[in-house]
Formats: sequence, C-alpha cells, structure tokens
Amino acid sequence: MLSTNEWVIEIKEKLRNMTEPYSVVSHDESEHWKKHSIYKIPDTFTDQNTNAYRPRAVSFGPYYNGEDQLKPMEEHKQRALLHFLRRANKPPELFIECLEQVLQHLKDSYDPLDLCWHQDSDRFIQMMILDGCFMLEIFRWSAYNLDDYATNDPIFSDRGKIYMMPRIMLDMLLLENQLPLLLLHKLISVQTNGQQKDEEDFVNRMILKFCFPCSRAVPNVGKCLHVLDVYRKALVQKHGKKHHHSRIRIHISGGGGGGGGGSDYISWCARELSEGGISFKRSKTASLTDVSFHGRTLRLPELVVDDKTESIFLNLMAFERLHASAGNEMTSYIFFMASLIRSERDVAFLESKGILQNDLGTQKAVAELFNSLGKYLAMDPDNNNLDLVQINVSKSLHYASTKVNAYRKKAGKEFRVKVVGEYCRSPLAILSLIAGIFFVTLTTAQTLYTILPYYHRPSY
Repeated sequence: MLSTNEWVIEIKEKLRNMTEPYSVVSHDESEHWKKHSIYKIPDTFTDQNTNAYRPRAVSFGPYYNGEDQLKPMEEHKQRALLHFLRRANKPPELFIECLEQVLQHLKDSYDPLDLCWHQDSDRFIQMMILDGCFMLEIFRWSAYNLDDYATNDPIFSDRGKIYMMPRIMLDMLLLENQLPLLLLHKLISVQTNGQQKDEEDFVNRMILKFCFPCSRAVPNVGKCLHVLDVYRKALVQKHGKKHHHSRIRIHISGGGGGGGGGSDYISWCARELSEGGISFKRSKTASLTDVSFHGRTLRLPELVVDDKTESIFLNLMAFERLHASAGNEMTSYIFFMASLIRSERDVAFLESKGILQNDLGTQKAVAELFNSLGKYLAMDPDNNNLDLVQINVSKSLHYASTKVNAYRKKAGKEFRVKVVGEYCRSPLAILSLIAGIFFVTLTTAQTLYTILPYYHRPSY
C-alpha cells in the first residue's frame, strides 16, 4: 500500500508521461484500446442467462482454460496437435518461435488477461498452439475430410460430425471463448512455409464453410478479429452496397400495439401491421441488413430460429456493445425483430410468409425468446425508459422503420376518414348513425335487465 506522498509522486510521473495536450487524445491510449477484441463479459450482461456465454464442450483461449467440465476435450486437443504437426512435417520449435514474435499482440487481444498468463509466457504460448491447432484441424476436417483420423474417432468422424461438431461450433461463437485470427494465420504460415496465398481469406473461408455448411456462396468478409467476428460479418454483409448508419429509437415494448411515439418507433407488431394493410415478403438475400419497405410491402430476410439462436444473438450483441468499432447491425436487427414479434400469432404469421423458420419448437417458445431479448436493452439517456433503445443502425432499417410507421398512421387516418365519409355525408345519414347506436344501446340494456334478475333471484 503506497503512502499518500508516494501515490502523489506516482501520479505526477504518469502526468509527465502524457505528452499530448489535454484536448488531444493520446496516440498510445488510442492504440491500447484498439488491441482488444476478446472480452470478459460484465456480470450485468449475464444476470439473466449465464449459460448463454459459457462453453459446454471445449475451451479456446485463457478464460475457461483448465475448467473441470471442459477437461475431457483436452485429450482430443493433444491428439489433433500431433496430427497437425505430423502433416506439417515441422518441429514444434518453429511454431513457438513464430508466436514469440507476436506474443504481446496475442496477449493484448484479451481484455482483461489474468496476471498469471502475463507472467508465464511459456504456458500462454503452449495453450495458443494447442487450441489453435485443434481449431484448424476442426475447420480442415469439416471442409476437406482429412483421412488421417480413425473412422471411429470421437471428434473427427461422421459420428463426431453429428454429435460433437454442433456443440463445438456453438462454443466457438462465444465471445469469451475466442482465439485471435492472427494466431491461426501464423500457424498456417509456418505449416506451409509461407506458401499459402492470402492467409486471411483462406482462414475466413474455412470458418464460413464450417459455420454455414449448406451455403453455396462464401462471402468475402475482409479482415476479421476472430471466429465470432467472421460469423457476424457474414450475417450482416450486404453485397454491392455501402452501409450507411442513422440514429434510430426503436420501441419494443412487449405489450400490444399503439400509435404513440415519434416517426422512428416501430410501435406495431407484425400481425397489427398486416391488419393495417402492410404485406410481408421474404428478402432476396440472406443478409440480416436486407430490410426494405416499398409501397405497402415490408421485406425481411429469412431467419432460422433454433436452440442455438439465443446464445448466438446474445454474444453478438455483447461483442457489438463491448468492441467500439464493431458496429450495431446485429443489435439493431434483433431489436427490430423483437418489435415485430410479441405473441404466438406474430410468429405464426411470419412463418406463413417464409420469413421465420421455427426449429425451436412451439410458436410460444419463439415469441418468448424474442421477448426475453428485449430485456437486454440499454437505458435510454433521455427518459430512462427501458422500452427504448437508441443505437446506430443501418440505413435500410432506419428507412423501413420510418416508412412503416408513416404508412401505418396514414392507414389509420384513412380508416377514420372512410367511416366519417360513409356515415356523415348528410344530416339524414348522421341521424341514422345516431339512431343505430341508440338502438343497439337500448337492445343491450334490455337484454341485461332480462338476464340479471335470473342470477339474482332470492333463495329460500
């Protein structure tokens, strides 16, 4: 514990080292934050669903390394490492030397990184090589069906593909369970003597083939940080168009509809919008940013909802929230869908339009899933209303939101005008309308006075 004088001396020394003026952001400080890409998720994120962020089959990286429930996979990692090294025909020392050159970069990717990993660099490098080679073996076996594993191997076999690979893939998409892609690039560079052209694109394509095995086209997602980042960019990429962003406030209250709020609110669920004259169709692409509204048609991309959806969505939102340059496309899309889906009837309607594919189970389960995602909203800075979120979203979502609301309000006004126009064109029509209402009221009252004495007869 420092004395007060020692603490003051230490603070003054740090201030002297801040050479930039107070109004200028330190270059070193800015570079420090840029290095982070893999984060420990704060407890405030995980209060409602801790299991959505924790691996169940395998650990990648330092955060869950050595945990008891994940230790059975360590044996399989060792076996995969031996296959990798034998196929590479390179001594382990070459891989170690290569990683030592980028050791600090790998450590800085994690925010935070426990002191034990900073102090024991040998152990950190060993973990990186073991986990990195295991990950590469999974990608390569899935993409190219490597034939140097036994046909009854627990992981690298047809049986493993059915029972283990889905669990491993989900663990690969957890924010706290990531490996820097720089690690995979370096391992491949040593293995191939630097002969592999465009290592970044090569690794990205293997990841996408593993995560989207049924997809014919593999998009070029550019420079990525880790597997979750590759997966996210593939989901939100819109080919041939630049992404513009706008500030939008999306209303996702779990209650019924309503017409309140500004023009940027989505204040009606899918069923209510349909009843108001808006038609729904599936978008032409699978990009989750491909949302548009033209005429009276709202187009949305197809979404498959299954038992992995909640965990993946929560980790994607956590990454966008914690990584400053990630963007907010996934978060805004999820909130947009949560505003449309408030009940089983909304789920059934979107299913009928080919927009939702329900592999989760009941329509009620899907509705509850999207209702629960709404609980992760940020506090609105203006009115502290938890039903509102203000975020940067793609221009397509902003445009669709404003146009849908404008049309829905216009449709409501046209309905009222139509009623007035039909029944109030002349004094005689107005009198007929009033007489009709009066007659219905009298009939209802007469019925009630007839029925009530029956239920309130005195008992003897």
